[in-house]
Amino acid sequence: MFKTTHQYYLYMLSNKFNGTLYIGITNDLERRMFEHKNKLVEGFTKRYGLHRLVYFETFQHIDDAIKREKNMKKWKRQWKIDLIETENPNWRDFSKDWPNF
Repeated sequence: MFKTTHQYYLYMLSNKFNGTLYIGITNDLERRMFEHKNKLVEGFTKRYGLHRLVYFETFQHIDDAIKREKNMKKWKRQWKIDLIETENPNWRDFSKDWPNF
């Protein structure tokens, strides 16, 4: 039988270097970033201009992504910044060069 594999993403957005942070999950990171960048998502990200993808992780199972998101949302701000800067010290927008942007 054919088995479909899924991929889920935990992601962090910011509006600038060391700026406001947002943590979310999605099953289509490119689509979700398109929505954020084009202000199609009402709420916190639109209000604060959060459209810079500064960090993401991939998961095969949605439960793992949700668990990680809930855990990280409890973290101190500095822990999140340290995690971002480990992988992305210049807070580069990973989605900047994607075809749809």
